[in-house]
Amino acid sequence: MNFRSVTLLFAALFIPPVTGYGYRNCIKMFESDKTFLCTHRLEVKIHNVVSDLPSATKNLTISLNTIKVLPRGSFGHLPNLLQLSLINNSLHTINSGAFDNLALLDNLDLSYNNIYSLPLGVFDGLVSLKYLHLQENSIAFIHPDIFSPVLGLRSLNLSVNSLSNFSKVVQSIQPLRELKYLILCSNNIKLLAHTHRLPSNLTTLFLCKNHLQDLNCHQDLFLNITYLDLSYNNMTSLSLQKVNLSNVNYLTIASNPHFDILKFLESSSIQPEKIDYSGLHLNTSDKLSTLCNYLRDKNISDLNLLKNGIKNLTKNVLEHCSLSKVLDLSGNRLKSINCLTFLRQSNFTSLIVEHNLLKQLINCYNAFKFLQLELISVRYNRIWTVAAHAFAFAPNLKHLKLNINNIIFLNEKSFAGLEELRTLRLDNNLITDLYQSSFMDLKKLETLNLRNNRVSVIFQNVFHDLVNLHILDLGGNKITQVKNGSFHGLKCLSKLYLDRNQIKSISGGMFNGVETTLQVVDFMSNQLCYESFGDYFSPFSKLQNVYDLKLQDQQPYGLTVIPKGFFTGLTALRSLYLSWNRLTQLSPDVFDDLTQLTHLDLAEDCNGVQNLPPGIFKNLVNLHVLNLENLCLQTLKKDVFLNLTNLRKLQLTKNGLRHINVQILKNMTSLKYLDLQKCPLTCTCNNQELQMWLNQSEVQVVYAYNLTCPQHPHSYFHDFDINDHVCDLKNIKLTLFCCTSITLLFFIFIPIIYSKSYWRIRYNYFLFISWLHEHWKSDKDLYKYDAFVSYNTQDQEWVYQKMLPMLESCNPSGGLRLCLHHRDFQLGRDIVDNIVDSIHNSRKTLCVVSRSYLQSEWCSMEMQLASYKLFDEMRDVLVLIFLEHIPDRELSTYHRMRKVMLKKTYNTWPEEPEAQKLFWAKLVKALKGGNAEDVENRLLSSNEVSPLITS
Repeated sequence: MNFRSVTLLFAALFIPPVTGYGYRNCIKMFESDKTFLCTHRLEVKIHNVVSDLPSATKNLTISLNTIKVLPRGSFGHLPNLLQLSLINNSLHTINSGAFDNLALLDNLDLSYNNIYSLPLGVFDGLVSLKYLHLQENSIAFIHPDIFSPVLGLRSLNLSVNSLSNFSKVVQSIQPLRELKYLILCSNNIKLLAHTHRLPSNLTTLFLCKNHLQDLNCHQDLFLNITYLDLSYNNMTSLSLQKVNLSNVNYLTIASNPHFDILKFLESSSIQPEKIDYSGLHLNTSDKLSTLCNYLRDKNISDLNLLKNGIKNLTKNVLEHCSLSKVLDLSGNRLKSINCLTFLRQSNFTSLIVEHNLLKQLINCYNAFKFLQLELISVRYNRIWTVAAHAFAFAPNLKHLKLNINNIIFLNEKSFAGLEELRTLRLDNNLITDLYQSSFMDLKKLETLNLRNNRVSVIFQNVFHDLVNLHILDLGGNKITQVKNGSFHGLKCLSKLYLDRNQIKSISGGMFNGVETTLQVVDFMSNQLCYESFGDYFSPFSKLQNVYDLKLQDQQPYGLTVIPKGFFTGLTALRSLYLSWNRLTQLSPDVFDDLTQLTHLDLAEDCNGVQNLPPGIFKNLVNLHVLNLENLCLQTLKKDVFLNLTNLRKLQLTKNGLRHINVQILKNMTSLKYLDLQKCPLTCTCNNQELQMWLNQSEVQVVYAYNLTCPQHPHSYFHDFDINDHVCDLKNIKLTLFCCTSITLLFFIFIPIIYSKSYWRIRYNYFLFISWLHEHWKSDKDLYKYDAFVSYNTQDQEWVYQKMLPMLESCNPSGGLRLCLHHRDFQLGRDIVDNIVDSIHNSRKTLCVVSRSYLQSEWCSMEMQLASYKLFDEMRDVLVLIFLEHIPDRELSTYHRMRKVMLKKTYNTWPEEPEAQKLFWAKLVKALKGGNAEDVENRLLSSNEVSPLITS
C-alpha cells in the first residue's frame, strides 16, 4: 500500500466526512447563494430532492417533477426557508406536519397540482406565512380550522379548484384577521349563502368565473370590500342590488350575460365612477350616452369599456364622460377612431384602443387638440397606413404604440408635430422604407423600436434629427446594408440593436457619429463570416464605451473565423457573446484587448475546435462567467486557463472531457459554479483526484451526484472506489516500470562507461583514497620515488644496462630513486593497483617509448594513467624519451601519445657518444631539476660513461 492509500485510509477512519458542494437534484442559483432550483428531476420522493440542501436555504423552487406525496417533516432541515414553490409536481397528498419547522416561511406556492383535500394540521408550524397559493388543484372541501395555524396570512389564492360551498370557505378564513386578498375564481360556487361577515381586513375578493346567479347572502357581506370581481358569472342586476356596495372602490361585473348595467345604476349603492364597464354590452350610442349621463361630473379616473362589442363611436357620444386619466376601448370592433371626435374637451392622459379592427389612421391636422393626452396605444389592430398628421390631435404626446399591426406605409409627416414624443413603437409591422422626414420633428424621442419589419437598407441621415435618441432597435428586419453615416446625428445613442438581419460585413464607418456614446451593440443572427486570421481593421476600434457586444449565431454557417485584431478598441467591453458560430479555430491573442471582460459566451461553437490555444484567456483577469458548452473540448490544459482568478461560473457542458486536471480548477480561486453535465468523465485512477475535489470543494458542481460513469451507466462518478486495489496496482506497475527501466539502462550504459573510462575511474578512485588519508602530498619528502619508469620488456636491457647506471648512484642517498615494475612492485597485489600506486608515489613518470612500447596494452595503460595525472594536476609530471625515431604517420593512431606530445617536449636517444652525454644531462634535469650545465660539463670532460649522480 502506497503513501497515498494510507493517507486516504486515515482520512476515512479519523476525519469526519466532508459534504460536497454539488447537489443531487438541485442547482444553487449563481446570482444568489441561498436560492435553489430543482426542476425536471423526475423524482417521486421529496426527500431525494431536498435532503442535501443546506439549512441556510431561503428560496426553494421544486417544479415539473412527479412528487405525489409530502410526508411529515419533509422540509424539517430547512428552518430558514422564506419562499417555497411546489408547482407542477402532481401532488395529490400532503400529510399533516409536512411543513413542520418552517417558522420563517413567508410564501408557499402549491399551485398546478392534483391536491383534492387539505388534512387538518397540514399548515402546522407556518406561523409566519403571509402568501398561500393553492390555485389549479382539485380541492373540493376545506376544514373550518385548516387555516388556524397561519393567522398572519394576507393573501389566499384558491382559484381553479372544485369548491362549491362559499359558507365553508368563509368559515375557514374567519380567524385570519390579517387576510386582505382572497381569490376564488373558477370554482363551482353558485350561492354566497352566508350570514356572517368576511374577515375585517379582507379588502380584495375575486369571485369571477363561477356560477353565481342569486347571491343569497347577508346585505353587508361586502361591507369592507374595496375591490370586488364578479365577472363571468350569471348574475342579474337585481341580485347585486340587494347587497351593500357602498365601500367598493372597484367593481367588475363583465361578461354576466343577463346583467343590465343601466338598470343597476338606477338604484345601486355603489358610485358609478367605481365600476369597470367592460363586457357589459354597451355597444350602441344610446347606451354609451346614457352611461355618460350617469358619469357626468364624476371625475372618472379610468373608464374601461373593453369587450363591449362597440363598432362605431359617433360624434360626441362620450362628451359627458368626465375622464381624468385613462380611456380603454380595447377588445371591441372599432374600425376607426376618427381623430377622437367622440370626445369633447376631455383632460384624460391615456387612450388605449388595442385588439380592435382599425385599418388606417387618417389625417387629423384640423382636429380638436387634447393637450393632456400623453399615451396612445393602438396595438393589435390591422392598421396598414398612417396618414400625415395622424396624431395632430395630441400635440403633447409622449408615448405612442403602433406595434403589432400591418403598417406598410408611413407618410413622411405621419408624426409631424409630435415634438414631445419620448417613445415610438413601430415593431412587428410591414414597413419597408424609412425616410429622414418621417422622424424630423421627434427631437425629444428617446426610444425608437422598428423591430420585425421589412427594412432592407439604412440610408444616410435617416435618423439625423433624433438628437436625444438613446435606444434604436432595428432587429428582425431584412437589412443588408448600413450606409456610412446612417447614424449620424444620434448624439445620445447608447443601445443599437441590429440582430436578426442579413448584414454580411461591418465597417468602421458604420458607427460614424456614435463612437463615443454607444454602450450596447447587437449583431446576433446576421450573416457575418470571415475566411482567415489575417490582419483586419477592427470596426470597433473607436467604440471605447461599448460594454455589451452580441455576435452569436451568424447565419448560415457561423462566424467560423475571428480575424486578428477584430476586437481592438473595445477597452470597456464587459460582455461578449459568440455562441452558435461553429468556430473552427481561435487565435491565442483574440481576446488580448478585452481586459475588462466579465462575461464570455462561446457555447455551441463545436465545429472542429478541440483544444483552446495556450494563453487565450491570459488577459481576462476580470472574467466572472465563462460559457464553453459544447465546444468539442477534449482536454483542459493548464496554460489555457491562466490568470482566471476572478472566474466565478464555468460551464463545460457537453464536451468530450474524460479527464480534468484538478490543479486547473484550484487555480480559479473565485470559482463558485461548475457545470460538467454530459461530459464523459472516466471513473478511473486518472480522475481519482478530481473525485476527491468534487466531494470536498466549496465549488458547486451542477448535479455532481448524477454524473455517471460512461463504462457503467448505473454507477456514479462521485462514489467510484478510489481505494480500489486497481489504482494501487497501477501505481505499483508504474513504480516497477520506472525501476526496471532505470535498471536496464544502468546495465546497458555501465559496460559502455566501463570500457571507455575504466582507467579514469580507477585513477580518480585512488586519488580520492589518497586525499582521504592525506597520503598524496605535494611535499618532496613524501614521495617514495623520484620517477616511475614505464617501459616495455623488450627494452628492459637498455633500461638496466644503460639508464640505471647513469641515474642511480652507488650511494643510495645521492642518486635518483627509480621505480621499476620488475623490481619494485609488491608481490601478490593486483598489477593495476601496483601501477596506480607507483605513479602516485612517484614525483614524475618516465616513459621509455619505442615501437614495442606503443603496441603494448600495459604500457598504454601506464601512459594513460600518467596523462590523467598530468592533466588533472596541471604539473610537469610526465617525461618522454624515445629510444628510436618514430615518424608522425605512425604516431597518428595513438591519440593519447599525440595529445601529450603536443603539450610536452620530449628527448630522443642518440647514437653518437657525445650526444648521449647531453641526453643524460637533460634527463637528469627533467627528473631532478638540478643544474644541467654542471652535469653537461662533467659529462663532456669525462672520457667514459660513469654515473651522473654523485654524493
